[in-house]
Amino acid sequence: MTAATPDEAPVALVVDDERQMVAIVEFALSTQGFTCVTAGTAEAAWTLIRDRHLDLVVLDRMLPGASGEHLCRRIRTVSDVPVLMLTAKGTENDRVDGFLAGADDYVTKPFSPRELALRAQALVRRTRARAPEVLRNGPLVIDVQARTTTWAGRTLRLSEVEQRLLTVLARRAGSVVTWRDLLNEVWFTEETAGGHDMIKTTVYRLRRHLGEEGERLVLTVRGTGYLMPHLAEGHP
Repeated sequence: MTAATPDEAPVALVVDDERQMVAIVEFALSTQGFTCVTAGTAEAAWTLIRDRHLDLVVLDRMLPGASGEHLCRRIRTVSDVPVLMLTAKGTENDRVDGFLAGADDYVTKPFSPRELALRAQALVRRTRARAPEVLRNGPLVIDVQARTTTWAGRTLRLSEVEQRLLTVLARRAGSVVTWRDLLNEVWFTEETAGGHDMIKTTVYRLRRHLGEEGERLVLTVRGTGYLMPHLAEGHP
């Protein structure tokens, strides 16, 4: 998923299963110059997120199937596109849950269409003003938005799940990432049955991509998870 340049009209993905709500949000965003695409489920939204550039995601918290929070966590593994969460509940716990999932802003239904549009515009303006997220650790460089990775200048041809796993470890370089956190953030599941084998297999493939340095970049913390150490600029 790539973002538009500052001169292009911003593109917003509206994810809600209520057609009337979609129409309200589309109209509100159009007043600020947005082009909108829509999806009624998290699964349909994920296809659009992977296939085209987006500047904003307006995401209903309650969706059929996977929830809006689940989708937001999934988005955060591949992109820093701003997410504006919509919900019919406005309690503090609901807002906190949305922010913990990676949302940038939160609007409670019913809302003022003008306020929604202005909040959306402010999110896009701030995002376009900052540099793309690039993770660097010694010779490892991950462009999160473009989903590309290089090691010592060599492009690694990683699968989507390998890219997500390496990104999660790189974001927390120097800290242990537990098996459960990896299952949540890479595979989007809390089901642990068979999870260790999935993670071990993916780590094995990652290490092969990295060659002899693989064992030193992705360290096994026995009984807990994995750790990516901080690497010096001149490493290896």
